[in-house]
Parts: sequence; C-alpha cells; structure tokens
Amino acid sequence: MKVAVLGTGMVGNGHAERLRSLGHDVTMGTRNPASAEAPDGVEVTSYREALRDADLVVNAVNGAVAVEVLQGLADALAGRIVIDVTNPLDFSSGHLELFVCNTDSLAEQIQRAVPDAHVVKTCNTVNVTVQVDPASVGGGDHAIFVAGDNRAAKAEVTDLLREYGWETILDVGDLTGARALEMMMPVWLRLSDALGTYRFGYRLVTDRSP
Repeated sequence: MKVAVLGTGMVGNGHAERLRSLGHDVTMGTRNPASAEAPDGVEVTSYREALRDADLVVNAVNGAVAVEVLQGLADALAGRIVIDVTNPLDFSSGHLELFVCNTDSLAEQIQRAVPDAHVVKTCNTVNVTVQVDPASVGGGDHAIFVAGDNRAAKAEVTDLLREYGWETILDVGDLTGARALEMMMPVWLRLSDALGTYRFGYRLVTDRSP
C-alpha cells in the first residue's frame, strides 16, 4: 500500500518508519523538504507531491496548523482516508490546555476543512512509540480507539492498526467521539508525570454480567 505521511516531526517519523518496516511504500510530505529528516529509504517531498497516488494518508502535522495545511490540500485529499493522530495542544499558558474541546474537536475541524475525505481519529491517546509498536508495552495488552463517520474507512484503519500489532481496538462511534479521545490528553500528561514515563497504555476491564 502507498501511504503518505504528512509531517516530519517525531510522530510522522515514527509512523513512516513503522510503515516502511511493514513493507508499505511510504512518502513523507512537509512544507520544507530540503531541511526535513526522515527514516532511511523514505522520500521527503512537498505535501501535495506526497499525496500523489497515495492509498492512505497519515496526518501527523502539528495540531496548531493542521486545519490550515489540510484545507489547502482539500482537492488532493478528496476520496482518501485521512488517519488523524494529532492533538489540539496549547502550552502557551505554561501548562497543557486544549485549544478546542467539549463541543468540537480538531478531528472534526479537519473533516470540515476536507469535506470529501474520510477522517478517522486514532492513536492520539498514547505516545508514538506505543502507537506503532503496542507490543513494546505490556506485551500489547492494552487498547487503542478509533472514531469516524465512515464505517469502511474505520475498517481499513483498523486493519492497519492490527498490522501495527494492536489487538484491542475499540470503536467509539462517529467523529464526535474524537472530542473524548482528544480530551484524554490532559489525563495522559498527568499519568506520564506520575508514572515517570510516556510509554504506557490503557487496559480496560469490564463486567458484562446483568
């Protein structure tokens, strides 16, 4: 499968390297290809060029500019599945806040900016090293979540998550579910401070008895 990873930061590089190791044809897109770093064997080019013939798109652009960047690519993203792994993080006050929450989400803003694409929210609730290699923490005995309006798109993203090694994948519904997933970030940061590591996951235990 040909995958375009938009964004060449730590998250984009993590996904690009993992996808390439799984045998996918990966191209990374960025505003400044000449100064960007990428895993060995992965081409870096412009956002638009990276999208050429892509079967799947991973949006790892900084959340603060994601809507602006993707809106400018709306025509190229039409009909494509966009896996949104970003978060609406704002540290301008000196501590973590979300610049959108409760009644909207960054994923929904992206979907409105690219109305002809199929946005699926996932992976934003854990560190990138865990996103792409869940077995590296607790043998993979923890959960990842997906939200999106298009069932077929969610099914394809779920297949990719299984390639990454995820076994427990919970569908939290339509794209409004991204609000809850993004609002997990303040909890995630508090937990990371308490645990002394970013490398952890969420294991859900239920009682389904009457």
